[in-house]
Amino acid sequence: MVVFKSPAELAVMREAGRIVAETLAAVAAAAAPGVLPIDLDTLAAERIAAAGAKPSFLGYQPRWAPVPYPGVVCLSVNDEIVHGIPGRRPLRDGDLLTVDCGAYIDGYHGDAAVTVEIGSVGADARRLSADTKRALAAGIAAAQVGNRIGDIAAAIAAIGRGAGYGIPAGLGGHGIGTAMHEDPQVPNYGPAGRGMKLKEGHVLAIEPMVNAGTAETRVLADGWSVVTADGRLSAHFEHTIAITDNGPEILTLP
Repeated sequence: MVVFKSPAELAVMREAGRIVAETLAAVAAAAAPGVLPIDLDTLAAERIAAAGAKPSFLGYQPRWAPVPYPGVVCLSVNDEIVHGIPGRRPLRDGDLLTVDCGAYIDGYHGDAAVTVEIGSVGADARRLSADTKRALAAGIAAAQVGNRIGDIAAAIAAIGRGAGYGIPAGLGGHGIGTAMHEDPQVPNYGPAGRGMKLKEGHVLAIEPMVNAGTAETRVLADGWSVVTADGRLSAHFEHTIAITDNGPEILTLP
């Protein structure tokens, strides 16, 4: 079950969120045509370590993964939806790069992602990125005390599917706290009014992943990278939020 957070615990999660936000900002600022993703991964490692935290992703191996994750951040380019492994192919003008970062400090995790436009991207790519960011905002707005997980999912889908995009099955948000992935799962589509009721103290990572074309996916030979089945672009935005009586509090803002 998702963990309820005391004020002291929530303060630690705010610190984890701050570290994630600042690391994402540094990586996004450094991402440019010609830059190697592996060098961005090194930058992220340096920023997390300088903040006194540890990367949540490095060495992480859920039951479905054949090997531990080898990077500090997930760097997914163009048709890579999520879990892209930092590599040595230089970024190119027009790429869409998703940076997904987790950090762990004093027993608690923060998790967030942002899609970065590399150089000058096409209008369709800009629109996809902007719509995915709007879907995240809609999901966060639905994360109110008394609502249900399904209300978040339906709000995300109303934006993503409403714009004609594919939303992949089996990929979505999650509870977060002393473990990076906790119950409940937070899907990116589904009927409103279903699922766990949200209460003050719940902490969730909400993360719409939206494909320009089909919702179908496949996994690359590395066992981690999930890509669009049709090779078209994907975008991904994420925040860790706390459910409060005053509305959702975003813990991973810069």
